[in-house]
Amino acid sequence: MAGGVTKYAPINGGTLISDFKSHFSILRPRPKRTVTLAYAFVSLFIAFTLFLAFTPSNSSSPWFTNVFTLPSPTPSPSPTSTSTSYRSQFSSIFNYFFPNSSSSSSTDNAGSQDAAFSSPNLNEEPPSVQTQTKTEALPHKVKALQPDHAADSSSPPKSPVSTPVNKNSNSITNTPTPSPELNRGSIGVKNQTSDGKGGVLKINQTRSQAHRDQVEVLKANQSTIGATKSNKPPNSNVDKAITEKRAGSNLTSSLMKKQGNGTNSGAAKKGMDDLVKTLMNCDVFDGNWVKDDSYPLYKPGSCSLIDEQFNCFLNGRPDSGFHKLKWKPKGCTLPRLNGSQMLELLRGKRLVFVGDSLNRNMWESLICILRNSVKDKKKVYEEFGRHHFRSEASYSFVFEDYKCTVEFFVTPFLVQEWEVTGKNGTKKETLRLDLISRSADKYKNADIIVFNTGHWWTHEKTSLGKDYYQEGSHVYSDLNVLEAFRKAITTWGRWVDANVNPKKSLVFFRGYSASHFSGGQWNSGGQCDHETEPIKNDTYLTPYPDKMIVLEKVFRGMKTRVNYLNVTRMTDYRKDGHPSIYRKQQMSEEERRSPLKFQDCSHWCLPGVPDAWNEVLYAELLVKLYQQQQQRQEQNR
Repeated sequence: MAGGVTKYAPINGGTLISDFKSHFSILRPRPKRTVTLAYAFVSLFIAFTLFLAFTPSNSSSPWFTNVFTLPSPTPSPSPTSTSTSYRSQFSSIFNYFFPNSSSSSSTDNAGSQDAAFSSPNLNEEPPSVQTQTKTEALPHKVKALQPDHAADSSSPPKSPVSTPVNKNSNSITNTPTPSPELNRGSIGVKNQTSDGKGGVLKINQTRSQAHRDQVEVLKANQSTIGATKSNKPPNSNVDKAITEKRAGSNLTSSLMKKQGNGTNSGAAKKGMDDLVKTLMNCDVFDGNWVKDDSYPLYKPGSCSLIDEQFNCFLNGRPDSGFHKLKWKPKGCTLPRLNGSQMLELLRGKRLVFVGDSLNRNMWESLICILRNSVKDKKKVYEEFGRHHFRSEASYSFVFEDYKCTVEFFVTPFLVQEWEVTGKNGTKKETLRLDLISRSADKYKNADIIVFNTGHWWTHEKTSLGKDYYQEGSHVYSDLNVLEAFRKAITTWGRWVDANVNPKKSLVFFRGYSASHFSGGQWNSGGQCDHETEPIKNDTYLTPYPDKMIVLEKVFRGMKTRVNYLNVTRMTDYRKDGHPSIYRKQQMSEEERRSPLKFQDCSHWCLPGVPDAWNEVLYAELLVKLYQQQQQRQEQNR
């Protein structure tokens, strides 16, 4: 045994050949030629290995490049990802020696450098990408992607992210869309392939990760395979930043998607920003009515929710030109009211109209516009199953898919109608100028409130002011109607300041809607049935109502910001838009004998003028909610 060890011990420190002898001692009994061949093979193998390891071309040494490249710190790979990495490396060696061979395994096919991939742009159908070669340069860095952005746009993600409705916030909640940064980050990424399961991206098949909330920043010769997204909350700075950014973009995300037609979310966002900024610097109430054959917003006779009083089409009005007019401000263009887009703005919210029958006119108009945009009409209904809207104190339409309501509360004066007992024990009607309407507590927490009053202040009792107006227990024997109006509006303003939270609710007040009685008033034979064209000469417009001047003065004294929908002038042009004699189908005998004596030149046909009021409201909502979004973003910085 000692002799054997001595015989094969290295002399003078040993040599490379003697080292190989010690390792290949099994060849000792063989012939000398066999040993020589073995040494030659080993030498050739070592030389070839060194050649591959230190060659400067990445494409000629795909395996060794990855072996000698220092990876960036990442979590320990799972067994699945490790085996996938090994398969990728050996597949590269196999392809190096046999470049024309193809693998039949599904894993190798997923890693093929020639496969097409699905773009993570969720706004459009994923375009086909031309064949990419191995020598195409990878960008040095690819921006971080949120997990749901890695999914193929053709199929929705399994766990969609949506911002929850916050009842204490005015933020608009809707289905999120990718930010422009996502689209920019995906441009120019080479050698990406799809695994056929929802657009999962791979780059050079070198690293994978599973069940993670965030997708790591990708570097050259590295990749991550996004897997099923978990429902855990964000746990990193990247997640937090992305979440805040997307929450801030909820206002216009769905609008951008529709207006941009899914082609470029960055351009769509810029277009929406430009639109809002234009509206912010525009007096939308200074303009003219112009003909537009694309109007009305809904087909005449198509909305069964319009009361008979406003349904001029079913009541036999023969002309239709009044349907084809839209309001065009001088300094900008109002966006056409798209019902589905406005419903996105209203998602999870309460929009309430409070006032007289002219606000009911506007409320019914909006219900028809919004309902017309909903595919399943059964999911739009009045909360209590009502189909007529003139006898109850309040109504509420539910849009089930959007979890929002559009409501109307009847209160023509905004303050309380009252009764007092006279000396002979009889009841006498009064108007309590010092008390807000009884229904006020029911709508004070609504997200958007649109108030109005005006027409009932022109009736006989209010205009005369004899033994009608009351404050406390005192009934005024004689009080000027303008002063009574000021007291009532002041009471309303104080109630708003004390009860409406401006951080949660937007308050609007729609101005006076002009009437067009000719030859008398509403109760004295006034007529408008012959009017088929709007006023085109400003000389014939009526002076601005004194009551609206009083109203604006009250606004200036309030703490709460009131958004004034000053429709008085734009409405005054439209002497052609009233129901006139087309206000009902079944007339009484007296009405048949004197049809021109009983006309409605105060309310409006639907479709008609109130649709334009709602387009103005839509534009104002875009501006106000955009401003709120900007304020929240400033606060979060």
